[in-house]
Amino acid sequence: MENSRALRIFVPLAVGVGFLLLWEFLVRVNGVPEFVLPAPSRIGASLVTNFGSLMGSLWITLRITLMAFVLAVIGGVGLAILFSQSRIVEAAFFPYAVILQVTPVVSIAPLILIWVGFDRTELALLIIAWIVAFFPILSNTTLGLRSADHNLRDLFRLYGASRWQVLSELQLPSALPYMLAGMKISGGLALIGAVVAEFVAGSGTTTGLAWRIIEAGNRLDIPKMFAALLLLSTLGIILFFALSWAEHRMLRRWHESALKRES
Repeated sequence: MENSRALRIFVPLAVGVGFLLLWEFLVRVNGVPEFVLPAPSRIGASLVTNFGSLMGSLWITLRITLMAFVLAVIGGVGLAILFSQSRIVEAAFFPYAVILQVTPVVSIAPLILIWVGFDRTELALLIIAWIVAFFPILSNTTLGLRSADHNLRDLFRLYGASRWQVLSELQLPSALPYMLAGMKISGGLALIGAVVAEFVAGSGTTTGLAWRIIEAGNRLDIPKMFAALLLLSTLGIILFFALSWAEHRMLRRWHESALKRES
């Protein structure tokens, strides 16, 4: 078991290091211009040089992402519970949630910026990121609540359980794996939404990593652009593994997917 875990850690690291070494070698041997493709060593140097400004932008992007994710969880789970309690409410509002999901956020982002006001850019970014992150939690949680064992539900009713007892003691525990899967998807989408919103918003009060990428590209400072992109990718990976860890911790003692991981 320990060997298996070590292998799962070592192999990806070895592949990544090998890729970086090959990248560095090919760029140096072929004399690729820095404005086309910088070497990893130049990207690392640019990251060190611009560390202060990039980390400040990273914090802004992270803050918007986390706020959008939390609001998506609260809104998605709350609305899914409402849907599970009333077919009429679900039929009335679920199609509009689908419309909100399938509408390209780039096309409505300028409208949101105008409606909210350019003096409240961060609120507009939060709304855009929330729109992107909201639907996976809503759809997965709704499916999970509807997937509770009907035999157990009938048993609850047979013993006179209230709707709240059925929801809290049967439906919500049954929906937890679905909810956590939706959260894993939503975490990455919240980051994507924040980045797209920053691209659309431009500069102004927006100093997130997406704007740093645009700024560096306009100045042909490609190493800085790659450094900002590296931080964005690292942030997305951290979010994914943090949510995966939370999923494993919450399911490991009773759900089949987590039990298999333990073996």
